Amino acid sequence: MINSCIYNGSVIHKRFKPREHFFKYKVFSLLVDLSELNELNKKLNFFSLNKFNLISFYEKDHGDRNGSSLLSWVKNNLSKIDVSTENIKVKLLCYPRILGYVFNPLSIFFVYDKNENLICILYEVKNTFGEQHTYIFKVEDQNKLIQNNCSKKFHVSPFIEMDCNYFFRILNPGQKLSVIIDQYDQEGKILFASQDGERSELTSKNLMNSYLKHPLMTFKIISAIHFEAFKLWIKGIKLIKKKFKIKNNLTVEN
Repeated sequence: MINSCIYNGSVIHKRFKPREHFFKYKVFSLLVDLSELNELNKKLNFFSLNKFNLISFYEKDHGDRNGSSLLSWVKNNLSKIDVSTENIKVKLLCYPRILGYVFNPLSIFFVYDKNENLICILYEVKNTFGEQHTYIFKVEDQNKLIQNNCSKKFHVSPFIEMDCNYFFRILNPGQKLSVIIDQYDQEGKILFASQDGERSELTSKNLMNSYLKHPLMTFKIISAIHFEAFKLWIKGIKLIKKKFKIKNNLTVEN
């Protein structure tokens, strides 16, 4: 039985200051069990691993960004913080490539122990400058709602200062998907962002149905990012100068 699945749902962004701004669009994501990548490559029509297809998954889009094993990358980083990697299972929530293209503002690695308890979450954040920062959190309690917070570590939006904090609220993915991120500065909430979804099995039929509901979705996402940025600029929100460059950083959070 395949553990990987599809989530069809919506992404919402709401900005609170210095000007209000709101947008919402429909998306579908994959929750990929990294141990099933080769099996998915063999079983699914219109899907390929590390090569072009209508829908594809490239390991070089995540982790070290060099095409090496993502499962090995996760294990290597967890071993550095004394987390046992024996018999772990890792699932990655992300957008797939469509016609060879994808931009994932946020990808999430869920790490489970041999008893299927969630033990770690890795939030992999990207910006449109080709940079990436991954925030690693240990999961101490097996609550349905997981809550994490940390300071912002790199430049994402050209309209939000660096001196901010992220507050993540996320459900352990099941029949429903719920990811909520609130961003605060010292004066209060700046941004609310969320993704929700309804689970369906990852089959060739369901994958094609998701594609037909959201054709060219990944192109739409990057276009929407720039279009919404243009509307923020029109509203008079000042651009924040990018002060430093990174390539692919990672921090362990409390």
